[in-house]
Amino acid sequence: QVQLVESGGGLVQAGGSLRLSCVASGSIGSINGMGWYRQAPGKQRELVATISSSGSTNYVDSVKGRFTISRENAKNTVYLQMNSLKPEDTAVYYCNAEIQLPLILVPRVYWGQGTQVTVSS
Repeated sequence: QVQLVESGGGLVQAGGSLRLSCVASGSIGSINGMGWYRQAPGKQRELVATISSSGSTNYVDSVKGRFTISRENAKNTVYLQMNSLKPEDTAVYYCNAEIQLPLILVPRVYWGQGTQVTVSS
């Protein structure tokens, strides 16, 4: 079994910072892309940022220059450093990862359970 567990969410004032972490554990062969998504109340889940196994990154326009995604491959961990937070960043943040399981030909995508980020004005 593979699990993704997020941490680091919370309540912060506008302009503040938070750092989210997501650790993958279990029977993992290798991890391809990893990413962060978010879902605000009444809205669809949206992509926030992704990072490839080689470190290439991609961001949604609304967070460019404020958020930074990174990963530590040795720890099967992906991070999201969020600076200059705005009330509109309030959402449940989910991490995901495309994981190659041992002896399984096709990689599978796994999701974490989500962590709440609330930004007050």
